[in-house]
Amino acid sequence: MKITVIGAGAVGGYIGALLKQDGNDVTFIARGKHLEKMREKGLTLKHQDGVFTVYERFTDEFTSIIESDLLIFTVKSTETKKVCEQIKPYIKKKAYILTFQNGVINEDILSGNFGKDFVIPGSAYISANVEEYGSITQSGNPRFFIGNLTETQKDFINNVIEIFQKAGINSKFTSEIMKKKWEKTLWNVTFNPLSAVTRATVGQILDDSKLRSTSEAIHREIVKIAKDNNVEISKEAIEIVFKNAENARNHKTSMLQDLERGKKMEVEALCGYFVKLAERNNTDVPVLSAIYSILSFIDQKEQN
Repeated sequence: MKITVIGAGAVGGYIGALLKQDGNDVTFIARGKHLEKMREKGLTLKHQDGVFTVYERFTDEFTSIIESDLLIFTVKSTETKKVCEQIKPYIKKKAYILTFQNGVINEDILSGNFGKDFVIPGSAYISANVEEYGSITQSGNPRFFIGNLTETQKDFINNVIEIFQKAGINSKFTSEIMKKKWEKTLWNVTFNPLSAVTRATVGQILDDSKLRSTSEAIHREIVKIAKDNNVEISKEAIEIVFKNAENARNHKTSMLQDLERGKKMEVEALCGYFVKLAERNNTDVPVLSAIYSILSFIDQKEQN
């Protein structure tokens, strides 16, 4: 199976490096200084089982996907529409796209471009970051859930999971993948937008009484949004959000990392989309709405 990682940042780089280390045919698509450093010195992964470096193939050319059977799609949700247009001329018939992106909207965008049968939704529970250009650090015990949008995908998905497991990527099939993605979204929406507005780590939010109270209000709002949209989320998934936060005290959320690096934040995928869902259902979400307006202004200002 020929595999291409589109967006070889922290998550994509972690997956791709392990697959490559296990002898799979992997191409990495990246850009900027991260790509330059990988071309120069390879991609280094530091994780719980040690440190290793893979040395090929790194590119910014989408022509490289022509023969790929599987595209691991890990670009920021802000780039989904743009990258869909860029890969359209080169993606081969019956190539599958496995997406590990934040939020719950990317599958719809990808399906609209490439067909529901060839889009595979995934959910990544992983703490990883690009420590420096060309080097990824991962901590903890990552878990990857992979699901299906149609029954025709199951054989291919089983093959992918087998390849992932062999490479040391802890992955599992779930028949309720969108539920899983919503459960992960509870944590993301509770902490990502607030951390970007305040520039606070997860631990700082938990320890400051006012920020803690604000995060709890956001948490109640996103749970209500889910329920008003008939998304079944277990009581355990709701209650575990703050417990998991305690285990990620030093973590800078992805939105905060993007802000600090001058990158466009995932404001719509991790905030705006849910505010708009709430408006559609007349769900009252005053805290999330206020943070969305502030984040939209910050993001626009930073990009100008």
